[in-house]
Amino acid sequence: MQTERVTYLTSAEQKAALEAFAKARGESVGNVLREATSRYMAQPRDESEEEAELAALVEQVNAAIPKMNATIDDMQKTLRSTHLEVDRMLREMGARK
Repeated sequence: MQTERVTYLTSAEQKAALEAFAKARGESVGNVLREATSRYMAQPRDESEEEAELAALVEQVNAAIPKMNATIDDMQKTLRSTHLEVDRMLREMGARK
């Protein structure tokens, strides 16, 4: 069997736990990872669960949009007011006609 190297980063705690798990089973870390990834990839995807998660995200976004729009409207009002105030001050100073 020809092999390829795969590298992934993990925390020191996770690495220690993985090494302890492999040692307790009398296996190498590489073998444990090969077995785990094979099992994970063989599992069928639960599309209904993914759709439910997506629907929940859409609901959150839809709830957030009106609040975001209100915030943007407030920001635009503040900017308009600030622009008018700066313009007025510059006219009083003679810096603007």
